[in-house]
Amino acid sequence: MTSTAQKYQLKELNLERTLGGFGRETEREIPVIDLSDFTARRAEITDQLWRAATEVGFFQIANHGLEPARIRQAFALSERFFALPEARKQAYPLKEGLNAGWEFKSQVRPSTGTADEKESFQITLPHMDGLWPNQTVVPEFQRVMLDFEYRAWRLGMDILSCFADRLGFDRAFFTRAHDRARPDYQSTLRLLHYLPLPEDQPLDPSIWRAGAHTDFDCLTMVFQQEGQGGLQVSPGRGTEGKGEERAWYSVTPKDGLITCNIGDMLMRWSDDRLKSTLHRVRMPRPGEPRGARYSMAFFCQANKDEIIQGPEKKYPPISARDYLLQRIQANFEARGPVAS
Repeated sequence: MTSTAQKYQLKELNLERTLGGFGRETEREIPVIDLSDFTARRAEITDQLWRAATEVGFFQIANHGLEPARIRQAFALSERFFALPEARKQAYPLKEGLNAGWEFKSQVRPSTGTADEKESFQITLPHMDGLWPNQTVVPEFQRVMLDFEYRAWRLGMDILSCFADRLGFDRAFFTRAHDRARPDYQSTLRLLHYLPLPEDQPLDPSIWRAGAHTDFDCLTMVFQQEGQGGLQVSPGRGTEGKGEERAWYSVTPKDGLITCNIGDMLMRWSDDRLKSTLHRVRMPRPGEPRGARYSMAFFCQANKDEIIQGPEKKYPPISARDYLLQRIQANFEARGPVAS
């Protein structure tokens, strides 16, 4: 049997293999950070972001400048896309290794070994040729999603600029590393549809809407809808411990709040001062609504040619291209090798 040490080159993936299982649930408050008057309050906001990112790894942001109407419009078009017949959606297949296009139940987490109960449509700007539904399929889809992607990117760069200040980088460091104008840009807007659970279908403890994992990126921003819960976080800085020994708490979705978490790229760039935090999406329990769940996530993933290494050189240097490919390969290895 292959040992954990032999399975993957990246320690994050070897660790993730140990983190399946339900664990135990607990309660904990997630920090909420007000971004209003960002420029004038930058120092205060930076302190709050740093504290949340080092102590919990997850936080929510309020007064972030993304209007509720725009978020609702993006959700409505996402639902309209996922409501298309499967044969229609197959016209926009996931481009392997490029985080662009539609997939259905093809993501298998190292932590669970079973496919997530979801489908997704991933928007990564340089690779969208042939992947946009036209006006007759989902009217306004491309225009709205491009606008939403830009606004999410701009917000993510503001947040990352605060971390750049505290890490000793120049303020625009992460904005350059996620430059939208470059052909190697690989930040992704992911639209997600977690599948409904039929009333007569028994609960299988090995099946998850999204198995336990850390994110590949620098920063993730998750947009949720009230009444569609299930996102859970494993609190604290540490990621050690077998799955059944871990504690988890739920992140309640609320209108006006965006849920954020640190990813593994930023963990590496910070020499582990910032910890990416384990999270998952559990299946509905008996007595809970079993309908579909929709969310959207924007992943701030450094451009391919960026070299990820912190000032203390705790990790060996690796290009963002190679790092992301290894992470994608581990999550979609049932599909075969991925291309660069």
